[in-house]
Amino acid sequence: MLTDRNALRRRLEKATDHLETPLAVVDLAAFDDNADRLTARAAGKPIRVASKSVRCRSLLERVLARPGWHGVMAYTLPEAIWLVRTGVTDDVLVAYPTADRTALAELAGDEKLAAAISIMVDHPSQLDLVDQVSSPKDRPTVRLCLDLDASWKPAGPLHVGVRRSPVHSAAQAGALARAISARPGFRLVGMMSYEAHIAGVGDDPPGRALRGRAIRLMQSRALPELLGRRGAAVQAVREHADLEYVNGGGTGSVAATSADPSVTEVTAGSGLYGPTLFDAYRNWQPTPAAFFALSVVRRPAPRIATVLGGGWVASGPAEASRLPVPYLPEGLAFKNDEGPGEVQTPLLGEAAERLRPGDRVWFRHAKAGEMCEHVNELQLVDGDTATPAPTYRGEGHAFLG
Repeated sequence: MLTDRNALRRRLEKATDHLETPLAVVDLAAFDDNADRLTARAAGKPIRVASKSVRCRSLLERVLARPGWHGVMAYTLPEAIWLVRTGVTDDVLVAYPTADRTALAELAGDEKLAAAISIMVDHPSQLDLVDQVSSPKDRPTVRLCLDLDASWKPAGPLHVGVRRSPVHSAAQAGALARAISARPGFRLVGMMSYEAHIAGVGDDPPGRALRGRAIRLMQSRALPELLGRRGAAVQAVREHADLEYVNGGGTGSVAATSADPSVTEVTAGSGLYGPTLFDAYRNWQPTPAAFFALSVVRRPAPRIATVLGGGWVASGPAEASRLPVPYLPEGLAFKNDEGPGEVQTPLLGEAAERLRPGDRVWFRHAKAGEMCEHVNELQLVDGDTATPAPTYRGEGHAFLG
């Protein structure tokens, strides 16, 4: 592994030695390999790419050109509109409900957009908001996707998983589908459920064996419950709507979700970049493909090398798993009482002894697409050459508001 890392470091350095830091790269060989391995895990079901985990138009187009990938799961309606208008795709599912009146008006005023984009709903009041923006008689039909809450509720108030949708049971899903079918100007075309407690929680956290066993036990009981409930919900919804797709899963559950007969497509995105959170999975680990580099600027002590910047912390609970990881050269660690800083980051270890001002340290981010919020472009590394590609930020977009 050390030899592989050394070879990777030499290749990344050669491809980007003419560039200043901070810089971020995606290794195209690893990216493509991860895409193909995800396709194999999907076992014939199409994969919808989660744009939140990529945030680079060039790479979205690259993966959509590969067999087995079709459509985008966007995270805001303005982003979905932009993806259609720029020709990236004509099939976008917005993963979260929207309250963006300007974007809703644009969607309702354009038949091409209305035919290409599905917006997420979990309550009739979200339909009221659309009607306030545009009367049903004055707009094309708005495509909807029903969000079924995938969390596990084993007993009483116990709740395992993220709190997404108020629609949890098959009866609730059927009732909402019935309400939608009675509303003019809307068509329910899809259903989605994201099993975050399965797809987004690593079952083998490093150095936490007891926690790993608890997670595996939880997942072994939560998944069968979801499969039964999701199947019943799909059946209840189909009594009121002709569903075009049933979406589920994420990078961490592509194989398990694809095996669900009620699911017609799966979603993945983070697995293309291989961030550190997926190092904690037993069933499959993507090859690290995305890295960012920072320059050493001083040596305050013999076994300490300090780089400029470094506070690229991921969203989620404030814990060590959300920190970036120094990856190349191997053998570096954060100083416990400082961690990664906005302006400077001291790194400890034997490898620090060999670093000098001007040398680079390559990091991996804890999450995938969030790295792109720190740079205007990614360097796409092919062999030992690099080609710049703008991120969403570099194209002037802030789709999260």
